[in-house]
Amino acid sequence: MKKSTLKSFKFLALILTCFIAISACKKDEVSTTISYLRTVNASPTLATYNVYLNGSVINSAALPYAGSVAYTAREAGSYSLKFTTASSSESLFTKSVTLSPNAYQSFYLINKSGSLDGLALTDDLSISATDKAYIRFINLSPDAPAMDLIKNGTTTALFTNKAYKAATAFTQVDAGSYVLDAKETASGTVKASLTGFTFIAGYHYDIIYGGLVTPADDSQRPVNLQAVLIK
Repeated sequence: MKKSTLKSFKFLALILTCFIAISACKKDEVSTTISYLRTVNASPTLATYNVYLNGSVINSAALPYAGSVAYTAREAGSYSLKFTTASSSESLFTKSVTLSPNAYQSFYLINKSGSLDGLALTDDLSISATDKAYIRFINLSPDAPAMDLIKNGTTTALFTNKAYKAATAFTQVDAGSYVLDAKETASGTVKASLTGFTFIAGYHYDIIYGGLVTPADDSQRPVNLQAVLIK
């Protein structure tokens, strides 16, 4: 066999080997288009809800007030998020949500029955100090004015002037047990407190001011302050 022909065969074999190797590597690559979605029931009533994502239920038990569904992984894209009663698949509230690639997002069911609404937030779960906990404050009380969050016994607010549906960024705090007060920004009146909740280092939490300032009846929850672990 001529040397030139042999060289040609070796060159073709090398190209084929490289192509097979590249194809194998592509199969082993981890998708970067995955998104993570959690849902929280912040509707100020006694009702519990099932949650459907593109027609499939994603909760193991109906969500009570301040209950949440842990992050579920999905390909990035548009999805239909539906809330129903615990005993029916009929929609009480349906919302189209867009899941961004390589991102963590939270969706909150808010407002009263008959006026249900939703709030979507992007979650920055970075940790700059492993000995700190991370909290954000969200005002989800439909009839409340702007609110501050303050550590009981101090004069400096952790967060200030948050109107309905407004959320802060995550802020690091010392791990440990706290008493937190939600105060009206304008009057300084304490409207709700969170007593003795322990924040664990390395974890993120929602501090939700929810409920109603003027509940219509016993089926609606009065204003309250809740801490919800983000997971």
